[in-house]
Amino acid sequence: MPPDDGWYLLGPFLAVALTGFLGAIFWRWQTVGRAPADPWAGLAIFHSEDYGLLCPAAVTDDPDEADDLRELLAAAGIRSTSAVRSDGRFVVLVFPEEAEEATRLLSRS
Repeated sequence: MPPDDGWYLLGPFLAVALTGFLGAIFWRWQTVGRAPADPWAGLAIFHSEDYGLLCPAAVTDDPDEADDLRELLAAAGIRSTSAVRSDGRFVVLVFPEEAEEATRLLSRS
């Protein structure tokens, strides 16, 4: 049975406090003088132009034009979606097996 005065909580409290204090010191030593110019520099997912299984079929500056291109592809039975690139332009994406046909169809229109 634990004592009634509460001293049995001092050991775990000191262990947690010391671990947090040492973690803060080591974190501070690691980041001193090394502020990255780009806060997303270490996160490659935010700068990647990789769309997984999809391939780009067209690129446009206008979101309405991207929707029109998607409607044209849908009328031809080609599944598509659109995404925003890192430069702010819109890209129409299709599956690889339909990419050649989609590109041919969009280049005619």
